[in-house]
Amino acid sequence: MDMDSRFLPVETPEARPREQFTDAASAVERLCQLYQEATDFLTRNFSALTDGSTPKARFRAFYPELRLTVASHTKVDSRLSFGHVTDPGSYAATITRPDLFRNYLEEQIALLIRNHGVPVTVGLSETPMPVHFAVATRPDLAVPQEGVLDFSLRDVFDVPDLNTMNDDIVNGVAGPQPDGTQYLSAFTAQRIDYSLARLQHYTATAAEHFQNFVLFTNYQFYVDEFEAFARSVLADPDSGYTAFVAPGNQEITDADAPLTTLPKMPQMPTYHLKREHGQGITLVNIGVGPSNAKTATDHIAVLRPHAWLMVGHCAGLRNSQSLGDFVLAHAYLREDHVLDDDLPVWVPIPALAEVQVALQEAVAEVTRLEGYELKRIMRTGTVATIDNRNWELRDQSGPVHRLSLSRAVALDMESATIAANGFRFRVPYGTLLCVSDKPLHGELKLPGMATDFYRTQVANHLLIGIRAMEKLREMPLERIHSRKLRSFNETAFL
Repeated sequence: MDMDSRFLPVETPEARPREQFTDAASAVERLCQLYQEATDFLTRNFSALTDGSTPKARFRAFYPELRLTVASHTKVDSRLSFGHVTDPGSYAATITRPDLFRNYLEEQIALLIRNHGVPVTVGLSETPMPVHFAVATRPDLAVPQEGVLDFSLRDVFDVPDLNTMNDDIVNGVAGPQPDGTQYLSAFTAQRIDYSLARLQHYTATAAEHFQNFVLFTNYQFYVDEFEAFARSVLADPDSGYTAFVAPGNQEITDADAPLTTLPKMPQMPTYHLKREHGQGITLVNIGVGPSNAKTATDHIAVLRPHAWLMVGHCAGLRNSQSLGDFVLAHAYLREDHVLDDDLPVWVPIPALAEVQVALQEAVAEVTRLEGYELKRIMRTGTVATIDNRNWELRDQSGPVHRLSLSRAVALDMESATIAANGFRFRVPYGTLLCVSDKPLHGELKLPGMATDFYRTQVANHLLIGIRAMEKLREMPLERIHSRKLRSFNETAFL
């Protein structure tokens, strides 16, 4: 069908005036109303056109926007790393899925109002909402590939735009918005919508199920242990955990309820042990490699978790280590290369004291060892992350010399990527690995080499990660979200 979209009249939802709010809950309720009107408008018109009728108009709706204007240099409580702006001016953020982010938005908006003593303004932005992301809120609808419909989708609706769907804000290269307004949030609405869709694709679970504390692993055994732990705490009415979610959005609240393995598992199977207000624990089996690690963290970051940890297997690089020993990373040698363009390798990735202490205390509690005895099974040191799984087959003079110079005690393919992306996205991070082989010392990862000690330690490993997360959960947010993760000119939203 020939159609020139330049000559189609543009239809939009009814215009709404901007409103000021001094109450965070009321502001979020208004954001929800504006978002619902926009998505209803787009999905209603999209549904009407899928029957083969000829479009008579171009349909456009806009994301809601939150705006703050500060006129004074008055200092606020700087102990918090978020919840305030540093300079006078206008600040704004496009908002998506306010229903999903309700608790987060209410918390962030309340801090802005309290710290600056001014209202926030809610209205419509000038950023069009792509029909793909509006339709994503409706499980009964799907946007077909280009060419399936009798008209070109982009002639009638807005489609995703890379100009508003990138990481320029978190990477520190975004200038002011076209009207001179600074950014309130680390992510635009389109960037968040993109990641919400990707999370469903890669994990086979909806974003609603993700919890504030995320464990990453590279070994299926941890998934089995996580499910066993989840069932044990669901059987305990005093545990505080309320449900367990497996791929396919299968949710159980009964410890004995069955779960089905999907006929086609997602690339990164994900499981959620839920707790009120999202204070539970999510486990993501990212598989092997820095590319997977980057992909998972790129998308989970938009959910603004309070911490993520890597609990996986690694190669021990010291002869004094044994299979099953733990490695607590306090530095990273980054040879994964997947983040080099976003975060140069000369940027240091610091260890976060709160996370380190939580992990060490968790190891001591689960193993019942402390002090000098704890050193027998756990080393603290540099973890090297590499992008070549068969690195040990190369000429050893190069990689081994670099590993020795860095004082590395372990090597894997994910940990530095997860830590670096945590640093980049301002998400507290940490790493506790379990030694599964020692290729420099003749102990390769081969069938039958696991000892009883190794098997016991692997079983303990996940429990340590869970206990560390529980310790972090008990801390005030201002302790977890360290100022070490914030740049010179930072967004107000966490």
